[in-house]
Parts: sequence; C-alpha cells; structure tokens
Amino acid sequence: MSLQQIIAIVIFLCTVSAIITGKIHNMVAAITGAVLLVLTRILTIEDCVEAVDVDTICILVGMMLTVAVVKNSGIFEYIAIKAAKLAKGRPWPIMVTFIIITALLSGMLDNVTTVLLVGPMTLAITNILKVDPVPYIISQIMASNIGGTATLIGDPPNIMIGSAANLGFVDFILNTGFAIVFVVIAVLICFYFIYGKKLFVTDEAIEKIMKLDEKKAIKNRRLMHESIIVVIIVAACFVFHDQLGVESATIAIAAACVMLLIGKQDPEEIILSVEWPTILFFIGLFIVVGGIKKVGIITMLANGLIAVTGGNVMLTMLIILWVSAIVSSFLDNIPFVATLIPLILSMQSHGMDVTPIWWALSLGACLGGNGTLIGASANVVLSGISKNNGHPITFGQYFKIGFPMMILSIAVCTVFLLIRFA
Repeated sequence: MSLQQIIAIVIFLCTVSAIITGKIHNMVAAITGAVLLVLTRILTIEDCVEAVDVDTICILVGMMLTVAVVKNSGIFEYIAIKAAKLAKGRPWPIMVTFIIITALLSGMLDNVTTVLLVGPMTLAITNILKVDPVPYIISQIMASNIGGTATLIGDPPNIMIGSAANLGFVDFILNTGFAIVFVVIAVLICFYFIYGKKLFVTDEAIEKIMKLDEKKAIKNRRLMHESIIVVIIVAACFVFHDQLGVESATIAIAAACVMLLIGKQDPEEIILSVEWPTILFFIGLFIVVGGIKKVGIITMLANGLIAVTGGNVMLTMLIILWVSAIVSSFLDNIPFVATLIPLILSMQSHGMDVTPIWWALSLGACLGGNGTLIGASANVVLSGISKNNGHPITFGQYFKIGFPMMILSIAVCTVFLLIRFA
C-alpha cells in the first residue's frame, strides 16, 4: 500500500471508531475526518465538493423543513387519538394500529421524524390506559425501521442508495416495499404471541380514551388542510418523478418552499428545527468515504469480494444482505452504507448486474437496525423519549425481542430476494 492509502484508511477507521463509541459527537467526528483528508492533501476542496451527494442532502433538508411546518398543525396528535378511539381503547388493537401508523408515517416522512411525533403520543395514551408503555415503544421502534425500509425517503440509507443507483420512489415500492408487506405480517404474528395475550386494561381506562376529543388536538385547521393537500401532491410527484422528469431532491426542496410560503409559520423557527448536525454529519461522512475511494481502497475491496464469490450475483446478494443486517445491528448503518455504495458501483463497472445487490443492501442495512437498541437513530431517539418519561429500556431487554425479530425479518427478505431474482 502507498502512504496515501494508509493515511486514508487510518482517518476512515478513526472516524468510524469515534462514531461507534460515541465519545465524540457524530458530526464532529465526520467533519474532523474530512478536514484531515484535506490537510494531508489526499483530497482537495474540489474533491470534497464532488464527494458530497447533493441529492441526498437536498432530500433530507427538504423533508425536514416540510415536516417542521406540517407538525405545527396538530395533525399527528389528531391521528393518534383517532386511532386509539377506532381501536375502541383495547390494548392489542391499539398496538397494532400504532404499529401500522408508525410504519406508514416512516415511509412517507422519515423514521426519526416519525418517532419524535408518535412517541410522546403513545406515552400519553398508555398513561391513560394505565398499561406499561415499553412493549408499545419497542414495537414502534421496529415499525419505524420496517416502514422506513419500504420507500425512497423513509430511511437515510435508502436516500443514499436511490441517489447512487438512480432508483426512484416506485422502484423502492415494488422491491423493498413489497418485501416489507411480508415482514410486517410476520412481525405482527410474533408480537401477538409476545404481547397480545398479556395486555389488559380496565373499563374505566377505556372510557377515558373514548371521551378524548381528537378535534381539540388540531392547532391550526387551515394549515392542516393545506398540509394534507401538499403531502398528497408531493407523494404523487415522488411516485411519478420519472415521468415528470424531476429529481426527488427537487421535489423535496419544492415541497419545503411551498409549505414555508403557505404555512405562515416563523421561517427562522422552522429552519432552526432542521437537524443541522445530522446534515453536517452526512456531508463529512461523504467526504471521508470519498477519501478511501480516491486512493483506490474501494476498488481493491470490490475486486476481493468478486474473487471470493466468483462473480456470482445471488451469492454476493445474500452475503451483502446478511452482513449488512448483522453489522447494522451494532453499528450506525449510515457510514456502513456510505462505504458499500462505491464498492457496489465498482462491481458494476466490472460488468456485474448489481440490481439485486442494491435491494439486499437496503433491506439488510435498514432492517438490521432493529437488532439492538443502538442499531438505528430512531431506536436511540424513541428509547430516550421513553427513558425521559420514567420508562427506561435496557439494552438486554430490547435485545431479547429485537434481535430474533431482526433475524426473522432478514430470513423473510432472503426468501423474497431469491424468489424475486433467482
């Protein structure tokens, strides 16, 4: 190896180690790694700009701005109360309803934003019912990652994959979305046997739920109506973006602009609500991965993987699926996916059909996040909300449920991918 390759690998490993251990903030670690690559002259400023996936950044910023305006209408609180009443206040139907709502919202928004909205509402309803909220929180953590896997915009790894592989909203629905239907069915059956028969509430608690007025949750009726219209239009644009000839990033930014214009909310407050540390984290991470790509490490790894699998697409697909799932259970899936994307593109340049491999990476990395309490950002955020409200979830407590459910999900996806592409 050349000196430049060694330096790039050391910077990459140090950055990833800092992210894993959490001793340094993710954003600080990624930006520091990027700066070191420039200081060591492995990358120029121009290289850094080229390494950043602008489409991914624009989709993230656009959706964060849009959701920041929409949530001020109170629509999410309305949905939660309405759902609990439709379930007649019964604990198991409420759990099923909230799992489905969380999964659907995670696909339409993103899973972190979804748990920030749904988590507090779940705690409020379980408090009225006087039931332990932990089973509900654990089921929603899993639902957020499962739902986020189904669409282009549901989970950051999918946004990255879609941008790199030029895959659209419909492509994800027809592949990962279709697989997720079977995963949800399998998970609901398991949750019924784990929690369904153990949940019990009093008639008095059910009566309190049924007396709630969901209309009082609406803070701004005009904004709610406008939000619904805009969300429907944006969803349609995502689905037909190929026919419209418009990039997903453009749709996300346009949606943000429309909501800022018609929402009549304080622009500074909305802009401040964007998770800018997350955006900077992505930018720094793209640059760090760009460093090992420029010095040829990615190409070397791609050649090694092709040599091990003999270029067999199905074997490579299964290796990527299971390795992604296991690794993403314990490590942040974003840097892992950021590293594998150029690896897969390198395999594609060698003439390999990588279409099945993209879907294996998406399913493995996103669903793998369900394996442990630190497997995905949504897990950390929602468990933190639960802890702050007096209901801590331990690593072991979650692991006993989450890891077997993750293995089941990946087994379902294995069957799906083999039928779909064999």
